[in-house]
Amino acid sequence: MEKYKILFVDDDRQILSIVEEYLGRWGFNVATESSGRRAIEMVQKNHFSVVFTDLIMPDISGLDLLKQIKSIAPETEVIVVSGYGTIEAAIEAVKLGSYDFLQKPINFDRFKILIDRILEKQKLKEENERIRTRLKERYKYDELVGMSPKMQDLYQIIDKISFSSPTVLIEGESGTGKELTANVIHNNSDRRQGPFIPLNCGAISESLLERELFGHVKGAFTGASKDSIGLFKAADGGTIFLDEIGEVSPSVQVSLLRVLQEKKVRPVGDTRETEVDVRVIAATNKKLDEAIKRKTFREDLYYRLNVISITMPPLRDIREDIPLLVGHLIKKHNREGAGTAPEVTPDAMAMLMGYRWPGNVRQLENVIERAFALGITDVLDVADLPADITRQSDKKVASGVEYNLKTLEMKTIRLALEKAGGNKAEAAKLLGINTTTVYRKMAKYDMLET
Repeated sequence: MEKYKILFVDDDRQILSIVEEYLGRWGFNVATESSGRRAIEMVQKNHFSVVFTDLIMPDISGLDLLKQIKSIAPETEVIVVSGYGTIEAAIEAVKLGSYDFLQKPINFDRFKILIDRILEKQKLKEENERIRTRLKERYKYDELVGMSPKMQDLYQIIDKISFSSPTVLIEGESGTGKELTANVIHNNSDRRQGPFIPLNCGAISESLLERELFGHVKGAFTGASKDSIGLFKAADGGTIFLDEIGEVSPSVQVSLLRVLQEKKVRPVGDTRETEVDVRVIAATNKKLDEAIKRKTFREDLYYRLNVISITMPPLRDIREDIPLLVGHLIKKHNREGAGTAPEVTPDAMAMLMGYRWPGNVRQLENVIERAFALGITDVLDVADLPADITRQSDKKVASGVEYNLKTLEMKTIRLALEKAGGNKAEAAKLLGINTTTVYRKMAKYDMLET
């Protein structure tokens, strides 16, 4: 019972002493307070499962305390207690969100029944939340693939920001899928109907970048024969993705900061500003905190961009996702169509999982694309892999792959079957393999009876 805290508020210290002794005997974690205003401070600093409050107190009424608690902690159940119980007071308390109305002198049998009922309800709610969290575990989120804890954390962040538009800073090594993640965030947001406009800031000169981002007016520079609205205005109502944000010059950083603060852009050569409604997602493979120390990146811009921070894991840190990624990429590049995708031998998979992947997922995709270009058909084996992978694959890592691969395959098949409602043919489509392979793997892992 220690996990669930109970607060009892009453200006009668004798009642507080009796309640504390009674609940203590039952093992409840109970706190008492004689002042309604101090009780509000306690609720602000602590989480209480239940608060009992006297209706009439000298500094604040029980009904006012009820309203304040519900505004601070809506999930906390409040029960109003009174020695002057009236039907009107009880109705008003329930209208304001009171779980129940308890009269004095307190019937301690009913008192405990109320507490047990509330705590049981909260335990059930927590268990349902745990079940929902487990069901949310998935091996794929649009084009993002992976079941590792780090990928699950990423999926949860995307879920949480689906219906808001905070700026997002995505950090990570090259090839980890930063632009893909930005696209998934956009496609699962309330801006999905608007445009998604990506721009690699590191590939454009300073003067051209400013014009690309903010537009220009006719005659602003040599060759400016007509007005240009710029990418921020073009992305109005949608999302702009600024890749390699660490490469932006200090002068453009100032302009970006103004857009983020004021929600307005000023085209090059113009004196007027126009409002824009754009969500900014930025990405970098640099350490921006180090750039700030070197005075090459503005600290205030960093904090404007870094409202939500996402770090894309390098592939070597999520090796358990490699079998899923390989299956996904084989399905993507399979030119023969669904149902005829080649299988990966255990030795080849061990090599793939034992390699460090300096180029991350992008490099893995190149390996799969190369194998198709060389004409693999039914099986992708060690001989189909580039020499540097077979030569540099870590044998210590690879030696433990067989068991891990079995566990991952079983978990993946179960997830696919759950999503497909038990239909093995549909599960095979989700996995990018043929139905015969699903049956064969289920037989291999003694899963056919499940």
